[in-house]
Order: sequence, then structure tokens, then C-alpha cells
Amino acid sequence: MASSERRVTLTDAPPEFDGAALQLRFVIDVDGKPQTAAISVEALEDHFGARSALEADLRDAFERGRVRIQAACAELLANGEGVVELHSGYFRVRETVVGEAARAGLERAPVVSDALHRAATAGVAAWR
Repeated sequence: MASSERRVTLTDAPPEFDGAALQLRFVIDVDGKPQTAAISVEALEDHFGARSALEADLRDAFERGRVRIQAACAELLANGEGVVELHSGYFRVRETVVGEAARAGLERAPVVSDALHRAATAGVAAWR
């Protein structure tokens, strides 16, 4: 099965807060196999409405963003990423590129995936 055809879903296991890394770690199911993934506190605050870095607020934001978070995981894995760590910059770039494509009247531009792949594979510090 090609990597772009992977089936990726978030599991029902609750995410776990990692205060040292400022992330919520969660489990995704990739073609029937569990894999750990993470999303930064900053991404949850900036893009999913977490009101603070308190664990309860982060979990609420994660639940509100499940569909987008799952889609982001699938996109990174389809682009060849083995480890899924979602940062604010990924969503910022995605929103910008998708907005530009919409303004240009494109439903889905190939450049969207290319830009997201560059954002995901660039240095982590550059996309926080």
C-alpha cells in the first residue's frame, strides 16, 4: 500500500500532557497499528482555541480540533514523515496556502501539499 493511501485515525485514548515538552501526546491508528503523535501547546492555543496552557483547556481544544488534527497527521504521513509532531507553524502555513488557493479560485492546488511538506520538514524551531 502506498504511503499516500494510509488510513489514519485518532484513537479514543485521551491525550497525555507532557509539560517538559509543552505538548499533548496522543495515539493515532495508522493502517491498524498504533503510533504516538504530538501537538504543541502553542498550536492548540493559536489554532484550536485553548484558553491557557492548563491541561483541561488543552484537552478541550484538542477535542474541538480532532478532525483537523487527524487530517494534519494523515497529510504529514502521506508526505513521508515518520514522526508526527504538529506545531503552530504547520497550521499557520496551511491556513495561508489554503486561503491563497481559495482566493485564486482553486479547489485544491498541488502547491498546498508541497508547501505543507516544506513546513513540516523544516527545522522545528523555524515553525513554532
